[in-house]
Formats: sequence, structure tokens, C-alpha cells
Amino acid sequence: MYCTPFESGKMMMQTIYILGGYQTDFARNWARENKHISAMMREAYEGSLAVTRIEPTDIQAAFVGNFAAELYCMQGHLGAFFTDFDPRFKGLPTMRFEGACASSALAALSAMAHLQAGQYDCIAVAGVELMKTASPAQGGDYLGTAAWYERESAHIEFPFPKLFGKLGDVYDARYGLDDAHLARIAAINYGNAKRNPNAQTRDWYMSVEHARCKGQYNSTVTGRIKVTDCSQVTDGAVCLYLASERFACQYAERVGCSLDQLVRISGWGHTTAPIEFAAKVADSEGQPYVLPWTRKAITDAYARAGLRDWRQLDVIETHDCFTTSEYMAIDHFGLTEPGQSYKAIEEGLIDFDGALPINPSGGLIGCGHPVGATGARQLLDAYKQVTGAAGDYQVPGARTVATLNIGGSATTNVCFIVSR
Repeated sequence: MYCTPFESGKMMMQTIYILGGYQTDFARNWARENKHISAMMREAYEGSLAVTRIEPTDIQAAFVGNFAAELYCMQGHLGAFFTDFDPRFKGLPTMRFEGACASSALAALSAMAHLQAGQYDCIAVAGVELMKTASPAQGGDYLGTAAWYERESAHIEFPFPKLFGKLGDVYDARYGLDDAHLARIAAINYGNAKRNPNAQTRDWYMSVEHARCKGQYNSTVTGRIKVTDCSQVTDGAVCLYLASERFACQYAERVGCSLDQLVRISGWGHTTAPIEFAAKVADSEGQPYVLPWTRKAITDAYARAGLRDWRQLDVIETHDCFTTSEYMAIDHFGLTEPGQSYKAIEEGLIDFDGALPINPSGGLIGCGHPVGATGARQLLDAYKQVTGAAGDYQVPGARTVATLNIGGSATTNVCFIVSR
């Protein structure tokens, strides 16, 4: 079983399988529990063994995605903590990957490459972030290092809401943008999160009317960005397993299924845009898509998976760090013509019971956004959807899911197509 050859690579790629994994409860405050970041990683790892029937002896390497543990909790070298999880892990090859909010997606991409090269057959991919150690202002400054700090973040309060507010402003200037559509995105994601037992906001109140209002209960952060337009500050970890076809065949026998019943990564795209937001906007002048490098990551993933367009998808898990980033994703995935994302919102296309639900998990706004764990969480939710294991937020009949994980102001863009 092989992926469709991709024109820039001209290679037949070995199929890579996802064997499941585990997510911590994103509503927990691990800093308040006075627990080290390694405790989150350990819980995700131990939980993943229980739900996947992977054995410690199966794991040949561990790749960890994390953005800023050195800032949030004065801890680096996170891969080394895996050696504490089982005595047999002493000597285990580990690596740590950083790409802002796309850190664990990059860990997954690297794991795929190592598996396809035949270096390993089963790799643990973990994503982790401990964020509630910092005040909102200090945490905003830490997150600002994912942009060009001196130019875009230094001495600026909450730089990323400002940057993604500018994304909305670019749309407004080119195509027009009604903030009521952003409020609808927020309400959908909060509503979806109520179905997800691991979502940070599962018990929070939200409505379209609340998301549209401004004032005491929904203060303005900057410009058009209100509190309800923002993703959450979250502590969380995810651990999942990627495997070669050789190991997947053995695993299928172990769990009593055929290889075709296992979940595979059928396509991927990865691009890097200039780090400065103004440079991205300059790149897009005269082009239909506001973020052309994000668009390319998506179309590359479609091509590798042999998909014609979004109509062959059943679900999208996208990077809604702000409502404006999801608004962007709608037309960049091709659901509408450029600048017409509002049509998909008005028509109910992206609703939980719509033709193509977006973020049934609740996304970053509803489920939570532990920065280094988000890419892995999206892959795990894609796995759950295509195996029918998503519980109350299961989209009936889901067989093909796209994920989009972006780091910085859409600087690092990673798109996966997950199918069964």
C-alpha cells in the first residue's frame, strides 16, 4: 500500500500508520497542582499504552514537540524525560522539535521521515506545553517569541492577538469582513467543545450573541479581536504512535484486524513563510489567497493524498488560534472562493452537522491550545474520527480528515490528511 507519487518528489512513499494515543484533560491546571512538565508527559505516555496495546518494547524512538518550556518552566531537553518512564528506555533515541504552535506537527513529520527511511518501525510522538505558570502579560510576551520578537512583539502587550487581528484587517480591506461571522466561528467551536470530555471549555457558557457583544463580559483585546475570538491558555500533553507498514502488519495481527482497517497518513504538506507578518502580506499582493504558503501546504497535502478537493474530506481539524485564522482556513482549504469564507459559515457547511464539520473537538478555542501539543492533538482527534472513537463529538461516517497546524503568524504550516 503506497501513497500517490508527488510531483516534486517523484518517489513512492511507504505508508505511515497512526496506531492511536492519549490526550490529557485540557481543563487541568498542572501548575496549580504543582506538577512538573514531565508529569504531563508521563500521564500521556502511560495513558497511550493503555488505549493502544503498544508495549514499551515496541517503541524504538520518542520525538517530542514543545515550544517554550525553557520560558514557561525553565526546562529544556525534554526528550530525555522519556528515559524515566520505563527502565528499558535508557538509551532510547529521543529528539525535541520546536516550530512554535506547530512543534508537535513537525515532530510527527520527522517521525514519518525516519519510518520511511527504515531507521525505526514504531515511534512515540508526544506534544506538551505547560503554560499556566505565567501571568497573561508574561505569557503573551513568551508567545511573542514565535514572531520576529524585536520587530513585532517587544514592548507590545499581547502581540499575537494584534497580529491575527491584522489578518482580519487584511481580509476586510481586500474582500470585506463582517465580525458577526467571526462570532459564529467562536460559538460553533465552544458548542462542539461541550461534547468533548477533554475540552478545556466544556463547561463554559457561550452563544453567538455573547460572542458578538463587547463590554464587561467580552472585553476587547485589540482591534476586532475580543476575548471570545481567542484560543485558550492551556496545560496539556498528547502521546501517539506512528508506525511503518512492517510494524503495522504485526500490530494488526495483535489487535485482530486487517491492515486496511488501520489508520494511515495519506498526505501531508509543509511550508515555511517569512516570519514577519508584513512580509507574508507583501507576498500575497496580487494573489487570491491572503496566506499563499498556508494554501500551498494544504494543496500539497491534497496532491499527496490523491484528493481533488475538500469534497473528499469528512472533517477538518484546523488551527483556530483566533477566529480570524479559522476564517482564513475555510477559503484556503477551498470550501469557498478566496475571500468568501462567510458563505460556508452562513450556509452551515462547517457546523457539527454540516457537510464538512470544522473542529468537532472544539478546536483551539474550545478544546484548548497547549502550544506544543496542538499538532499531535489534531492528529489524535483525526484518528478518533476515522475509527469512530470520538464519542459524543463523533462525526458519523468520517473516513478522511484534514488537519492544519500553523506556527507563528502562519509562518510554519503543516497539513495532514488522515484516512482509513
